Amino acid sequence: MIKKSIVERVLQKALSNGADFSEIFLEDSTTSTMQLLDSKIVNSITGNDYGVGIRVFYGHKAIYAYTNDVSEKSLLKVAEAVSKAGIGEKSLKIVPLTQTLYDSPHKILTPFNSVPNQDKIAFVHLIDAASRNFSDYISQVSINYMEKVQNVMIANSEGLFTQDQRTYARVYVSSIAHKDNQMQTGSEGPGALMGYEFFKNLAAEELGRTTAERAVKMLLADYAPSGKFPVIIGNAFGGVIFHEACGHSLETTSVAKGASVFADKLNTQIANPCVTAIDDGTMPNRWGSTTVDDEGNPTQRTVLIDKGVLKSFMVDKLGGMKIGFPPTGSGRRQSYKFAPTSRMRNTYIDKGPDTIDDMISSVGFGLYAKKMGGGSVQPGTGDFNFSVGEGYLIEGGKVTKPVRGATLIGNGKDILKRISMVSDDLKLAEGMCGSQSGIVPTCVGQPTIKIEEIVVGGRKEK
Repeated sequence: MIKKSIVERVLQKALSNGADFSEIFLEDSTTSTMQLLDSKIVNSITGNDYGVGIRVFYGHKAIYAYTNDVSEKSLLKVAEAVSKAGIGEKSLKIVPLTQTLYDSPHKILTPFNSVPNQDKIAFVHLIDAASRNFSDYISQVSINYMEKVQNVMIANSEGLFTQDQRTYARVYVSSIAHKDNQMQTGSEGPGALMGYEFFKNLAAEELGRTTAERAVKMLLADYAPSGKFPVIIGNAFGGVIFHEACGHSLETTSVAKGASVFADKLNTQIANPCVTAIDDGTMPNRWGSTTVDDEGNPTQRTVLIDKGVLKSFMVDKLGGMKIGFPPTGSGRRQSYKFAPTSRMRNTYIDKGPDTIDDMISSVGFGLYAKKMGGGSVQPGTGDFNFSVGEGYLIEGGKVTKPVRGATLIGNGKDILKRISMVSDDLKLAEGMCGSQSGIVPTCVGQPTIKIEEIVVGGRKEK
């Protein structure tokens, strides 16, 4: 890391043309990845990201630049460049830096570098074998293994000076089932803010079988019907719809620009009273958690929607200045090459009083979307289209048969009001979220929920 005296000189240089605020972000990250395909390790790569980003504010205008040359001469040159990109009338002196270190709730038990590579290779082969042995229909298994250690230092002209270490572990498994020119995929991507203990405690063979079973089940299933009817969406990755169709609209990245449908809805009813939604960066060892955000603020638990009423947004420093809200520890970035913006962390609909059995028995004809797939969203409107990765028909209050090819089509703002039942089986799932500040680890989540009516795209008539 850089000496504090050098950091102070760089921050002061960045203020030298009348800026209101200056910030420096240093990152030293090591990432190792391994891919298995055709039951062979096809690549294994280790890389290092090391560099500094410098940001200044002129009022509500932010200017950002970065470099991987962290010599004092280079840093002062970059600081001068960002300072000259704007003109201000202030002549501020930085507040002397006072280092603050926060106790991390994220305990790392087994460092990655303490584990032999052959153990890691054996781990992915175990998943591969379990998937392939499940069924002769499995034609391909792809496994991506990732471990990352990110060290950051953040300081700013207001006297903030802190450091953090984030240790990430994740494996993404995709099993493909094939029959008569038809293919279906089952996938899972568990991860955590943990060391190698995450992989040691993961049920590798169960993970392989789960993805294979889903792929085979959907391969042999009939096509889903189309129409408007009730849909029950399963827990965990089911929360991707809230994340994409609603969550991004609750970030100050869109709220401050007036590009969010919720920008003027604070303290108003935007969802059914059974819906409470939370963004929580404090959850120990969860994939989307941090001790401090990428602006150096302690992470927080933020209640976004309380019993259907919009209570807060996810706020970064610049966005907070624009809308008059204090930061919520939500400033995040992919790396030093990106300026931070407000981002989700572990974002989920909270558990409710209902049960899955109650939900299913309340549906005469509908769809049980046990596992959601990918989709697309129009950010300005919240209109979405998501595929169902594993689906079942509900007939006469009972789950009957698996169906494939279903899509859910709707609008995030509208869907919040159509959630009529919320179960108590809250579960989170890991993913990667892309936005203006790059791609960051996030968790999505929810209990099983019932939507009274939604458009379902399929290949059969109801």
